[in-house]
Amino acid sequence: MTIDPQPPQSNAVQMLPEGRFSGREAFQQLVRDALATAAREGWREIILSDADFHDWPLGERAVIESLQEWARGGRRLTFLACNYNEVIRRHARLVRWRTTWDHILTCRACPAADPLDIPSAIWSPQWVLHRLDPDRCAGVTGTEPSRRVLLQEVLGEWVRSKSAPGFPATTLGL
Repeated sequence: MTIDPQPPQSNAVQMLPEGRFSGREAFQQLVRDALATAAREGWREIILSDADFHDWPLGERAVIESLQEWARGGRRLTFLACNYNEVIRRHARLVRWRTTWDHILTCRACPAADPLDIPSAIWSPQWVLHRLDPDRCAGVTGTEPSRRVLLQEVLGEWVRSKSAPGFPATTLGL
């Protein structure tokens, strides 16, 4: 596990490192820290994107507590994945939380996409994490405007043009 931190450029995200990271534990800790910071600082919008969220700690009690604290009026969370089978199988707490907070969530699925093409990332207007090598859990984080805008454009294209609604809050049976 390695994180190559650089001092943050903004007081708004001073708890989150900038720079390269490597390793599953480093990645998972960054996800935990990002969601805790989002709750503490009241980030208005977050996008979580991954092929299947297999490596993400989304089912952990601390992560759900951060999401619960974050979920207030006027906030938006978008999930983007190939499919949500792994989420349903591995992250039961998130599935329950998602049911309660459906009104602030948008879940998009890209079932025909190559899993390697979907960005593995966290985007917010304040800070981003981009996992460039999901197999080795290596990537970069930062607050630089160019990094945030570029990732927002890439994710926006996936959400608008390459995906469809997915991961319903409830499943209606006949």
